[in-house]
Amino acid sequence: MKLSTTTAKNSFKYGWLLSRIWPYIKPYMFRIICGFLVAIPLGLLDGVTAFALKPFMDYVVGKQDWVFHILGHEFTLTWQAFAFIIPFGVIAFAGFQGVLRYLNDYISAWTSQRITNDVKMDLFHKLIYMDPQFFDENSSGIIITRYMSDPQTASAGIVDQIKTITTSLFGALGLIAVMLYSSWKLAFIGVLVLCIAFIPVALIRKRIKSASNKNMVIGGNITTNINETYNGNKVMTAYGLQNRQEQYFKNQIWDSFNVNMSLTKRAAWMSPLMYVIASCGIAVVLGYGTHLITSGEMTAGSFASFVTSLLLLYKPVKTLGNTLTGIQNIFVAMGRVFELFDLKPEIVDKANAVEMKGLNDKIELKNVWFEYVQNQPVLKNLTLTINKDETLAIVGNSGGGKSTLVNLLPRFYDIKSGSITFDGTDIRDLTVKSLRANIAMVFQDNFLFSGTIRENIMMGNPEATEEELELAIESAHLQEMIAELPDGIETMLGERGLTLSGGQRQRVAIARAMIKKAPIVILDEATSALDNKSEAIVQKALDNLIKDKTVFVIAHRLSTIKNADRIAVINEGELVELGNHEELMAIPNGQYKALYEMQFKKQEALI
Repeated sequence: MKLSTTTAKNSFKYGWLLSRIWPYIKPYMFRIICGFLVAIPLGLLDGVTAFALKPFMDYVVGKQDWVFHILGHEFTLTWQAFAFIIPFGVIAFAGFQGVLRYLNDYISAWTSQRITNDVKMDLFHKLIYMDPQFFDENSSGIIITRYMSDPQTASAGIVDQIKTITTSLFGALGLIAVMLYSSWKLAFIGVLVLCIAFIPVALIRKRIKSASNKNMVIGGNITTNINETYNGNKVMTAYGLQNRQEQYFKNQIWDSFNVNMSLTKRAAWMSPLMYVIASCGIAVVLGYGTHLITSGEMTAGSFASFVTSLLLLYKPVKTLGNTLTGIQNIFVAMGRVFELFDLKPEIVDKANAVEMKGLNDKIELKNVWFEYVQNQPVLKNLTLTINKDETLAIVGNSGGGKSTLVNLLPRFYDIKSGSITFDGTDIRDLTVKSLRANIAMVFQDNFLFSGTIRENIMMGNPEATEEELELAIESAHLQEMIAELPDGIETMLGERGLTLSGGQRQRVAIARAMIKKAPIVILDEATSALDNKSEAIVQKALDNLIKDKTVFVIAHRLSTIKNADRIAVINEGELVELGNHEELMAIPNGQYKALYEMQFKKQEALI
């Protein structure tokens, strides 16, 4: 599945999305509820300042004492006392609000990060079990964006935005309560106008989805470009490709700019429109409020309190508008996240799959057809038998299907038709884990992970003993190299192991394969990228690795091919010749003979 073509089609199914995110929210509900409980008074306190204006205007400015009754007793609060109490009361409430805001922010950040971590870990778990074809079809940038950025947007944002909505909603309710207390007639006008101001928010959601999806693809392309610039820096420098890479980057940045500006052009009118609508409401309130004051239905203090509440109300309402826009972005990201969760790897165990217990007899390929792209077969009706402890060399034209053949054995891909059996059992009837546990692979460009040499070797068998590790190092001829390193086997390798030479990386990879103790070994041009001196050392290590093993070796060096028990010649996806060196050389006008005379005779002369 190509991730760049997904559209977050479920991004408007809010109930469905919330039901999918709920299992990640549920474990932290206690803290989330605590955060909401803090957010409620935090929002309600916004009305305190507005409410304080009524007694301030009516009693302090009007220099009137407040007479009130409690349990039949009359009490008087002088206007001078009011003038002293109200400012300090506002400051006290502001301090209390600051403490609540800190608690709210901390709880929100904690829960958001925990939910994000859980989503990312589950997504990464899905990612590492995806098939090689998934990685063939998707660039590194798209994968990084989809598996890292979208979960951050979706899971972290949902708690933050709900917190913001809660605070803003209760802030709005508190202010509306003050408005109702001051004048229900004016409150009706104010709330009606603010409801009308929300209409533009509903009109923009599809544009947000479209822009978000386009930005996801562009962001992935930018990341891919940066990855390629990093990994291909030598090729870039050697061929003077700096301008090309820079131009790609500029184009992608401008594409992102244009998408964002297109959305801004369509969405930016919301805020001015809301301002105009709100201003119309304020104008109506001012006019009608003047009438209520002059008619004696409302005091100046009540009106001041009301207008302040209305003006303050615009802030949470505007926040709600922006938040709803942000939430739509979150739901789009969430839709993309759950598209990833719903991806299923092609290579999975059958319901009654059995464990593979080594190789006792032979491996058979019968009438195998395989294609990466529909109706473009790479292997065509291939039939081949390899006996236990036999070494089979595979040669042929470039792109003829040699690497594809060996990649089918550990089920990196599934065949289109035919069968591959180990001891008579189809590999599709074996558990994938046990099948791959019985196969060790050494590639032309072996990937070493960031970490120590010890860690990279032990990846072959984390349960290996120290004696087994030492034996693998010795068999891979690594002792001298390790002895020369300042930290020995604990030496940290850089990314991809690039601090080692090609031959050294190959020997670490051979030690990793050796410590696995798998009965089947696949060597995919394991020495093709090495010079003669490095190859000689690596070949000795390989000889130790393949001893008493069933071996498939794709090679272009004469020594490796001539020492094989049999040689399979594959051209254009078909097995055209099979036999040992002498048998194949005896075929008049044979393809192996032609290949040997063209590629290998010079090597033999040099040797």
